[in-house]
Amino acid sequence: MGIDLKHKSGRELLLRLVEGADVFLTSFRPGALERLSLEVDTLRARNPKLIYARGHGLGVRGPDANRPSYDMSAFWSRGGIAHSLTPPDAERAATQRPGFGDHTSAMNLAFGIASALFRRERSGEPSVVDVSLLGTAMWVMSSDVVYSANPDYDPHAAFTMPIVNPLTATYRTRDGRFVALVMLQADRHWADFCHHLGHPEWIDDPRYVDAARRREHAAECASDLQTVFATRTMAEWKERLTGLDAAWEPQQSVRELRDDPQAQANGYLTEVKGAAGESYELVSNPCQFDERAPELVPAPECGAHTEEVLLEIGLGWDEIGALRSDGVL
Repeated sequence: MGIDLKHKSGRELLLRLVEGADVFLTSFRPGALERLSLEVDTLRARNPKLIYARGHGLGVRGPDANRPSYDMSAFWSRGGIAHSLTPPDAERAATQRPGFGDHTSAMNLAFGIASALFRRERSGEPSVVDVSLLGTAMWVMSSDVVYSANPDYDPHAAFTMPIVNPLTATYRTRDGRFVALVMLQADRHWADFCHHLGHPEWIDDPRYVDAARRREHAAECASDLQTVFATRTMAEWKERLTGLDAAWEPQQSVRELRDDPQAQANGYLTEVKGAAGESYELVSNPCQFDERAPELVPAPECGAHTEEVLLEIGLGWDEIGALRSDGVL
């Protein structure tokens, strides 16, 4: 719908919609909501059971609650993520990928709204739900945030820290790609891993025979592994390591991800038909119900349902026409 909320009649239309709504969801900053008289108490006066949900940049309290925000500013930059992922000697900061903070914050907000609906169904009590880009960044970085209380904490240690478990590291292939190993239970996987590498003699090598010895000789072991991985291409390693019952994956590009057989088998990329009959692919919602990928349809144009919704709440065509003539719609 397209309604001018600064117009008295437009605001009244919104309040009429609120009367029959389950959820009021807004991204307006606290100051804007106050100026428009759309605070919680005002809306609850028209609908006492209304769930009031706010998605914002920096929270609804504090000196910067009304500061304009985007995910690159509030989530990526102020949230400590860019600083942690940028090497200390870099000339430019690490750049956020599109929508990184928006997508994660939106998931949190959707979870909060769903929880509030369930709470109201069970208890009869409505909730006010708040999710901010800054709060989501702190949640994503929660391990680092907690660790930072230690004076010795270094967010950039991962760039230079020595390898402790050579089976939890990345190794460069012959064609300049990387394979990631995440074998936390290294002793459990060591023998099978060595067979897949083509070096069964390492299984009983006194330097590498168990986790304690590999840790003692971690640099040497990692160097040997790097030498082996450098002998084959990424494609060759993907084929050779197939069947290894351990956590490892190729570091793929997003273009390769489109053709990933797991992504295809699970419907993670969905074909969408446009209004003009064109087709294109979009990433589907990661939450699936009843083992089916959610259907995606094009978003409606701005104001596409204005008249339809106003008719549903009892307005006639003459009233709608007058509102449009007055610039309310």
